[in-house]
Amino acid sequence: MKENYVLECCVDSVESAIHAANGGADRLELCSNLVIGGTTPDVALVKEIRKYADIRIHALIRPRFGDFCYSEHEVSLMKEQIRALKQAGVEGVVIGVLDEDGHLNVSVMQELMAEAQGLSVTLHRAFDMCCDPFEALETAIKLGINTILTSGQKQSAWEGRELLARLQEQATGRIAIMAGAGIGAKTIGQLMPVTGITTYHMSGKVTLDSRMRYRQEGVSMGLPGISEYEIWQTSEELVREAVQAIKKE
Repeated sequence: MKENYVLECCVDSVESAIHAANGGADRLELCSNLVIGGTTPDVALVKEIRKYADIRIHALIRPRFGDFCYSEHEVSLMKEQIRALKQAGVEGVVIGVLDEDGHLNVSVMQELMAEAQGLSVTLHRAFDMCCDPFEALETAIKLGINTILTSGQKQSAWEGRELLARLQEQATGRIAIMAGAGIGAKTIGQLMPVTGITTYHMSGKVTLDSRMRYRQEGVSMGLPGISEYEIWQTSEELVREAVQAIKKE
């Protein structure tokens, strides 16, 4: 068993948070709108989860869908979101800002880090969109960031395993490398021996059918191709299987 393993579960609902906690996840990355990659969750969601699950919560700070190059107004919003979620009692925040050339925007990141003082900080997958991951790793360490969430700049962590191994080697315990994208029990069993990574990020989602009996077909309220009558939710069993996979290694 790995003594220092971490399994983080990405969730955007109370039900998913409860399932993740019951499945044995160590902490949540709490978001809204996972269908578009996640945005900042509402404080009310944090409070509702706290009623039913005793688990660490790291809140995503992402004001919108799209790139990670933010306007002055968006940065101001992100700072306010950190303050509000910190006040609500989250244990960490998940942030990432790039400049126009694909480097971490150090000045803005410093502003966000100042707001997040006292919290654990994860650099999210903006890292996977940066132009030089090795430079970004060193910058993240200088900023005082605790964890980098990355797929190794590929669509899935398994595809990015070579870069993940190199990042883990470069980190040398100075910062945690957390593998994410396509993570499950099988992938963890494959990745751990070739990367040495013991920190993993998963959603463990399954697609549930809506309880609606009446269905208005042909009208979309969101992204084209996404059914209004499908619900994404974390599976307690998939989380439990992933925990067991880590413990076996």
